[in-house]
Amino acid sequence: MAKLVFGMNVSLDGYVDHDRFAPGPQLFQHFIKQTRGLAGSIYGRGLYEVMRYWDEDQPEWDTPEGDFAKAWRAQPKWVVSRSLTSVGPNATLLGADWEDAIRKLKADLDGRIDVGGPKLAASLTKLGLIDEYQLYLRPFVLGRGSPYFAEARPPLRLLASDRVGEECLRLTYAPG
Repeated sequence: MAKLVFGMNVSLDGYVDHDRFAPGPQLFQHFIKQTRGLAGSIYGRGLYEVMRYWDEDQPEWDTPEGDFAKAWRAQPKWVVSRSLTSVGPNATLLGADWEDAIRKLKADLDGRIDVGGPKLAASLTKLGLIDEYQLYLRPFVLGRGSPYFAEARPPLRLLASDRVGEECLRLTYAPG
């Protein structure tokens, strides 16, 4: 059985925003290694569209960016969306029956499946499908944006805390 993990960079005041702060070199290496080991990722439409950036090589990329793109492209992706009509390479669009499809993925696969996007994570939390939350706490205060927790959560219990890279503390929690 797979484990669904919602993990994202989060500011000190609880927001996620890919445009306002990027990972440093060590944290980026952590994400490359992590992505290589995934059984796959489930995305909401918004974050999937942001991540499509990695579908095609860019001339300005350095080696780590190329390594991340290669790892991202190799893993299976499932996209929950009512508005998209198609998705890119190695991705499957999940429509109206997305809940059943995710339950089946969780039951049939082994390993870690990342969940991308706070709104999708909120929906999966309500269904009791998220096994772990990983907050990559970064030293930024944004003051606004998309909150990591898009809706109220049940009580969480701390599983681990560890430093990742130059300026990041990863906090790992499980439901109740």
